[in-house]
Amino acid sequence: AAAAVAAMRCGSGSGSDGGGGGYDKGGMDSGKYVRYTPEQVEALERVYAECPKPTSTRRQQLLRECPILSNIEPRQIKVWFQNRRCRDKQRKESSRLQAVNRKLSAMNKLLMEENERLQKQVSQLVHENAYMKQQLQNPSLANDTSCESNVTTPNPLRDASNPAGLLAIAEETLTEFLSKATGTAVDWVPMPGMKPGPDSFGIVAVSHGCRGVAARACGLVNLEPTKIVEILKDRPSWFRDCRSLEVFTMLPAGNGGTIELVYMQMYAPTTLVPARDFWTLRYTTTMEDGSLVVCERSLSGSGGGPSTASAQQFVRAEMLPSGYLVRPCDGGGSIVHIVDHLDLEAWSVPEVLRPLYESSRVVAQKMTTAALRHIRQIAQETSGEVVYALGRQPAVLRTFSQRLSRGFNDAISGFNDDGWSVMAGDGIEDVIIACNSKKIRSNNTAPNAFIAPGGVICAKASMLLQSVPPAVLVRFLREHRSEWADYNFDAYSASALKSSSCSLPGLRPMRFSGSQIIMPLAHTVENEEILEVVRLEGQALDEGLLSRDIHLLQFCTGLDEKSMGSCFQLVFAPIDELFPDDAPLISSGFRVIPLDMKTVEMVHPPVEH
Repeated sequence: AAAAVAAMRCGSGSGSDGGGGGYDKGGMDSGKYVRYTPEQVEALERVYAECPKPTSTRRQQLLRECPILSNIEPRQIKVWFQNRRCRDKQRKESSRLQAVNRKLSAMNKLLMEENERLQKQVSQLVHENAYMKQQLQNPSLANDTSCESNVTTPNPLRDASNPAGLLAIAEETLTEFLSKATGTAVDWVPMPGMKPGPDSFGIVAVSHGCRGVAARACGLVNLEPTKIVEILKDRPSWFRDCRSLEVFTMLPAGNGGTIELVYMQMYAPTTLVPARDFWTLRYTTTMEDGSLVVCERSLSGSGGGPSTASAQQFVRAEMLPSGYLVRPCDGGGSIVHIVDHLDLEAWSVPEVLRPLYESSRVVAQKMTTAALRHIRQIAQETSGEVVYALGRQPAVLRTFSQRLSRGFNDAISGFNDDGWSVMAGDGIEDVIIACNSKKIRSNNTAPNAFIAPGGVICAKASMLLQSVPPAVLVRFLREHRSEWADYNFDAYSASALKSSSCSLPGLRPMRFSGSQIIMPLAHTVENEEILEVVRLEGQALDEGLLSRDIHLLQFCTGLDEKSMGSCFQLVFAPIDELFPDDAPLISSGFRVIPLDMKTVEMVHPPVEH
């Protein structure tokens, strides 16, 4: 009985609440309970905040400098700090377990909803199967329409010229979108390689047998619904293929929501196809359960949208009811449902490239999962879980990747309103030389960051390669630059970005030594995209000349052979060694797009000088 009492007393001492007392666990007086006054606890807490584990010397100093602790023995001070550290550890572990529990509860709720939706889908398919069997057995029932699929079809377009008509379209869009996000309006099938779980990316599905191409994703994000909606509505910030998005009209919906008429332009993925644009109605509203919804659909046939010369370079595509459903979770965070449903007018592209426009998986990879990954990345950066090199802020590094990608896409598409004009190249297999003589801004950098008035020259080409794994090709281009790079050209490009026009080291007799040093800057949560600085070591060919290293800012995607990406890229731009946040960037690089298991398309734009 005595042993049991002693054990209980020592256990109480190590877990004493509030730091007001504790048991001395050493020496003859190990059972002596020490009660501290509030003033003593305050003094100890101040020291603990600076140093949770003070040395014996520091504890002795504390007793000398703090008269209110004069009646406390050094050994008892040591025990207080031990108990205080123990309580801190317990609190942190408790907080971690609570966060894990909240995440598991939310994931369980999400999986239960998904299971319920799948059961409805199975029941619907069984019902339709029974109906089809009945029709086959009794031809007289062939014209019976009493049992029809719930797959949505486009409703007749209402009058979009007045607010009442727009509201009617908005409500229809909301109903159809919700039936896709949480219902059975589309026959969703799981996307290969995406398994749900507490540490998974989310639940991703693609459409089967519906009009156009569609993808659906849902997952947990540790951000509040309003913040998520704000991020997702800013499509150019996360959708790399989005060239621009402009809101032409905004109307109150009368129920606390807003209706917007939106014009969006997309980049072309290769030099062989025209770009796409959309004229849509976007409806934002709040549901009765507090969920936020942003749904969108095309206003095809309305004759709306800009009719400028720039729009003539685009093929008008259609967005079927799509959007975002964001539900708040108990304890913080949100459950996010994303649906993208498009008709990209595949008839307008060469037959060999139509898989890019007829594959729901491509939409899932480039658009749907990109949105979910982006908000998860923002959530981790906001929580402080992501720490990047060189003291750069995550938003700044993310902007560098976006600017590299935008400059690359600008050169591929070569829009007239950006100042591009073709100088040479007649066939689709030729190298196309384009020139931009405008005094253009460098990829949305600072207003005064202009390229030199002499302009930019771009060389670009596309080709088809057989039986080349995209990841292997991109890794080769990244790791064996000396096999294909022109060091003199890189040096000249780098010098052209400097403020001084007198120093052109690229014109000196130099050569690339073959050595490169890759310095990581940042990567996304799941390492699907990497941002890095590459230092190319130069060698002078003439005596008396100093060798000069060249630095490139580079981002790459799809290095992993198991990557699920829809395109694999290596994009880079010459930079100054100490490049500022608003450094001008002129992008060059490679894009590899898988068409099927045996064919890939490689696009190699642009090269500037």
